[in-house]
Parts: sequence; C-alpha cells; structure tokens
Amino acid sequence: MKHVNETKINSLLKIEATGKNIDDVLEKTTCLERLTLEESAKLLSVTDSVLLKKIYNAAAYVKNTIYGRRVVMFVPLYISNLCANTCLYCGFASNNKLTVRKKLTILEIKEQTEILLKRGHKRILMVAGETSSSKENIDYYVNGVKAIYSVDYKGNKIKRVNVNLAPMSVDNFKKLKEAGIGTYQIFQETYHEKTYRKLHIAGAKSDHDNRLDAIGNAFKAGIDDVGIGPLLGLYYHRFEILAMLMHIEYLEKTYGLGPHTISVPRIEPAPGSVYALNPEYPLTDEEFKKLVAVLRLSVPYTGIIMSTRETADLRDVLVNLGVSQISAESKVTPGGYEENSIHNDKLERQFSVNDQRSLDEIVQSLMSQGFIPSFCAACYRKNRTGGHFMDLAKPGKIKHICDINALITLKEYLDDFAKPEIKKIGYKLIEECKAKLDKSSLDMLENFFQNIDNGVRDKYV
Repeated sequence: MKHVNETKINSLLKIEATGKNIDDVLEKTTCLERLTLEESAKLLSVTDSVLLKKIYNAAAYVKNTIYGRRVVMFVPLYISNLCANTCLYCGFASNNKLTVRKKLTILEIKEQTEILLKRGHKRILMVAGETSSSKENIDYYVNGVKAIYSVDYKGNKIKRVNVNLAPMSVDNFKKLKEAGIGTYQIFQETYHEKTYRKLHIAGAKSDHDNRLDAIGNAFKAGIDDVGIGPLLGLYYHRFEILAMLMHIEYLEKTYGLGPHTISVPRIEPAPGSVYALNPEYPLTDEEFKKLVAVLRLSVPYTGIIMSTRETADLRDVLVNLGVSQISAESKVTPGGYEENSIHNDKLERQFSVNDQRSLDEIVQSLMSQGFIPSFCAACYRKNRTGGHFMDLAKPGKIKHICDINALITLKEYLDDFAKPEIKKIGYKLIEECKAKLDKSSLDMLENFFQNIDNGVRDKYV
C-alpha cells in the first residue's frame, strides 16, 4: 500500500522495550515533541502495569498542556445510507438486503438540524454513503452542508460542519471547501493491504490507493483540516497504529501538515454483517486505553476523537488519557433524531452505539471530572486552521484560547439549554475556572459573560 511500508512495520512490532527505554521516551514527551515510529513502537509494546501508568500519566500531561481541560462536543448527522460499496463489516453495504435505505431531502436535513439545535448542539459531523455518481454525490454534499448552516433556531445556528465522506476529485473537494466545511474526515479502515482487499469487495472503495490519496487531494484543494483513523478490529491494532503514524509522517513530509484529528473507532455489530459480529482482531479495553495514550504522545498536536461506539464508563476514562473530542447522543442512521419519540433504527443504522446518554448527561459527567465541555468553533472562524493551528498547538499556545472559548460556549449552553441541576454544576465549575485566570484573562471573560447575559451569542477569542 502506498505510503505504508509493511516490512518496516512488521520489524517494529518485534520491539520489546525495557523500563529505561520507556523512561527515555516519556522524558521526550514532556517537551511536547513528536515521537519517531520506533519510539511509538516501544510504548505500544509495554504490558507492565507500572510502565503503563507512567504512559497514562504522560498522556494526561500532554493533553492538558496543549489543550487544557476542554473537551469538544459534536454530534453526527447521517444524511444518507445509500451506498454503492460492499464492505463486509458495514451495515450500509450495497449487498445488505436487511438495511432500509434512506436519503434525506434538503428539508429533512434542515428539520434534523433544528432538532439538534434545540438540544444545544453547535458542531455537526455530516456523514453519507457513497453512490456511483460523483456529480450526484458532490451536489448533494454541498447542498447538505449549506442546508445545515442555514437553519436558525432562536438565534442559535450550527457553528461548524465537519464531513465524513468518500474520496473525490480535487475539483469536487474545492466545491466542498467553498461550501464552508470545517474538517474533512476519512478513515482508511485498515492499512493492511491484504486485509483491505478481503474486506472491500466491490465499489469504488475497493481501490485502497484511491482512498489513501484522498487526504492529499483534499490538501491540494485547499482543505487544510483533515481527520483520519483506522477501524480497529479489522487487523492487528499495533500494526494499524504504526501504519497510520507512517501515513502521518508521509503527509507531514509531502504537504507540511498532519491531521487535525485522529479517530479510533472500534468495530461494533452491524445489521446484516456476520463479520462485524465476530471481528478477527478484537482488542481488549486495556489494549485500547494504551493505544489512545500512545497516540496522544506520538502526535501531541492532534485532536483525538472518541465516538459513542464505546461505553459511557470507558469514555469517561479515556478523556483522562488524551481524548479531546467526543460525540454525544449519536444516531447513526438517516433521520435518527426525532422529537418526543424513540427512533427505531435497527435496520437503518451503520453500527451499534453503546453510549446512549443525552447531551446533558455527558456534559454533567465531564464537568464532574473537572473538564470543560466546549461547543467552540473559534479557530475555524478565525482562520486558525492548518499550519496556523499547528503553530499554536505544537508549543501548547492554543491552550489559553481553548479554555477561554470553552468557558464562553459552556455558559451559553448552560443559560440556553441545560436542565437546572446541570446549570448548578456548570456555574460552579465556571467559578472554579475563573479563580485560576490572571486578571487580564478574567476581565476579558467577564466582558464576554456580560454580553451573553445581554443576549449576545457566538462571540469568541
């Protein structure tokens, strides 16, 4: 597979690091430096509980040093499960006769967006299957993004639309950028070529090099915020992580940019997929925790996304080990968000969701741990993307901006949407955070808060 040297990765998998090796690597992470593939391989080889705790502590330190205590909130919005690809692990596979197919109209996309706005969401990840017509795809994607941005609910609007979409031409990526997307996200699924070919048996997605080239085409089109990730469980997880890190090194060398975000989804059961019920390479929760922490140390500047595939308890742990963005109350089927009813999505969903908590419940859980739930999209609005963002993130200079904007958006959420018991916890957390600010930052924050009290919304540093 292009950009991935499987022979080198297999040699790295033979590394068995000593305690001294690990201490040397962790010392480097205190300076927020990127790790080499060999250093990442050493950390991934650790099984000793004492050394694992050191890795976890280092990951928490790096995350807090770069991003502070904020955790960004978002929600996926599936607009279509029509798909021309046949992937053995996916509920949307074209040959899956159980799946009820649905493609939202523009009006339905707006209706779903309004429901999410009423609940307090401000960041959406738009997701769609891939049909065989590239023109039909791009026109639908662009109109979908515009529809989401157009919805206004009592002065509240979606601040940022990220997208998880199939590869496309540079020209079509340019159209997507012009529509105002934030991050373009695409998963390679598996970096192991033989496994990729076995699992993707029909459709455009069966061309693994085309999928691998998608990020480069997005960069060429001027999209400088991208997200990548493997689907863990399709192949050996340590191989996948090292291969992805090798992919990142290629992107940094070729385009001068790495990914804005890394996602680490684990395979979950999907309707009509026998493979998804019995994945060949499952990994334990402990292996998963180590993997997340090592990623935080290996690529410290990158946001790590955790989906609702994981349980509530595990997600509450992982935000302490490097995760900086999480989804909330996700529905993974088109039209899944309904008011005052439970949507029966068993035959429409892409995979099973384990964390069923509401946005309020997840916000409460984060705040109880001292994290600041953030609905911010300021960097996107202020053109702090791509290289500009990396220049701030790599030395930890983005932290102060993140914390201030997180507090601003949290107060907006508490004032406008939260239940009384959530408001009480949130306002207490805000006061605790204010007590740690210097006078200049406190004065600035108080000015923003006064404007919020006077009805002003969507202002940021």
